[in-house]
Amino acid sequence: MRATNDRRVAIVGGGLGGLAAGVRLRLAGYNVTIFESNERVGGRANLIERGGFRFDTGPSLLNYPWVFEELFAAAGRNFRDYVRLLPVDPSITFRWEDGARFQLSSDARRFLNECERLEPGSSPAALAFLRDADAKFRVAFDKLICRNEDSPARWLGALTLGELRRTAIWRSFDRELGRFFRSRHLREALGSYAMYLGGSPYQLPGVFTILPYGEMAHGLWLPEGGVYALVEGVERLARELGIEIRTGRRVARIRTEGGRVAGVELEGGESFASGVVVSNVDLPTTDTELVESDEGFKARSRRRAARTKMTPGVVTFYWGVRGQVEGLGHHTIFLPENYRAAFDDLLRRGRVPRDLPFYVSAPSQTDPGLAPPGDTAVFVLAPTPTLGRMPGADWRAEADAIRTKIFATFARQGVALDRSRVVFEEVYTPEDWRRRFGLYDGSAFGAAHTLGQVGPFRRKNFSAEIEGLYYVGASTTPGTGMPMVVLSGKLVAERIVSHAEGRARDAGSRAGAARAASRVGAVNAEAREDLRRAASPVGGAGRSVGRVR
Repeated sequence: MRATNDRRVAIVGGGLGGLAAGVRLRLAGYNVTIFESNERVGGRANLIERGGFRFDTGPSLLNYPWVFEELFAAAGRNFRDYVRLLPVDPSITFRWEDGARFQLSSDARRFLNECERLEPGSSPAALAFLRDADAKFRVAFDKLICRNEDSPARWLGALTLGELRRTAIWRSFDRELGRFFRSRHLREALGSYAMYLGGSPYQLPGVFTILPYGEMAHGLWLPEGGVYALVEGVERLARELGIEIRTGRRVARIRTEGGRVAGVELEGGESFASGVVVSNVDLPTTDTELVESDEGFKARSRRRAARTKMTPGVVTFYWGVRGQVEGLGHHTIFLPENYRAAFDDLLRRGRVPRDLPFYVSAPSQTDPGLAPPGDTAVFVLAPTPTLGRMPGADWRAEADAIRTKIFATFARQGVALDRSRVVFEEVYTPEDWRRRFGLYDGSAFGAAHTLGQVGPFRRKNFSAEIEGLYYVGASTTPGTGMPMVVLSGKLVAERIVSHAEGRARDAGSRAGAARAASRVGAVNAEAREDLRRAASPVGGAGRSVGRVR
């Protein structure tokens, strides 16, 4: 039964990380069952459908489509047969209160023109930035991100001295941008990605200039039908491969016996035996709430969770709007005049920024099928502290205040959208994100990407204390974002296969040693018997031996 269960995998949570891990493990010959508590798979990347409007709950655009192409290719499939991608270019428009605007584009000429407009004479530096970020990107993905490595020395040792210098891990994100740009607008726009990594551009390492570059180099895309159509494509692939997906089945606990997993127990008491459990629930939530364990493990898990720096929470609004919205493209980020103070409020003072940055997606601008004819689907995301940083907060009141700030910004900046045109609204606060999707402390994007929480310094994708327990998703390696959690699925599958091969080698060695010991034992037994017979008083040989002795 043990051997059978070791080829049987239970995956807790059907987010993209869990689905990707399931696909990889199925291709490796495992029998995979995914348990998803909600009625749909997808995790954060979920779906709201109301009155002809279709809203993606989380990610609103796809970057790095090659990650998904590799997943499907591993299964002998063509990604484009499952998902149709629509290009989004310009990909993002940044706007400030002083009227400045900056558009990010995968068209290098357009990007250079935008840089020149905001900082005359900056084209040579902008080209140098692109070359430098390209080199960083290649080093990061070729040598750091896409492999399991637990030793910091071996992880960094894979780089040449020149490549290590190129990473700029000792220089802040903002200072690295400052090597190329003087314009605060350019530095603020390109540095704003830091917020989704759980830090400020004044703290996070300079290697993260690969983020804006990656979107330019590989483009931003909207799957036709919205991001959830991408989830449906991966789900379809998983089912075709023979993975069993059980939706509406919440796992109450991960069962353990004698220091290893034994399977999962569902709400209602049903048990599922398995020698391998992969949790796609946020890693700190898994350890502190799901794992059946002694008090020592629970206490250690709580301490580890408390030490983990998490990304911010978010309040998200889903608005069905009558008519078109003038002055709003597919993807717009509104940045505050006091940019540094907004990061300080969010990350140091533990409060919703007074001068609020926020992000708006109107995906029906690219795919009109996401809204009724002539209408607009609008998604708004505003960053907040996590639940633990705002204890006792009235999150409905906070959401109301954030909404008021957003509409006031629209009015000041000429976006033709007022509340009277919103015919449908749904709101998720950090508490809703925690309750619906198990996000630890209401953190929207998982563990932060500080220097001490990347690569081998990040929580590993397996438990060092409970054999057979593995993790996938944003809070383990390599990190947050749809492509990263799909890569996380690949890495955890490789880890499981590697551990199984290691156990097989160990078992083979033990069996070989046992066979050798058995042979030696047999020889020794035979020799002892010969000596016994030789020492017997019966027979001349025995007497002779007896006389010698």
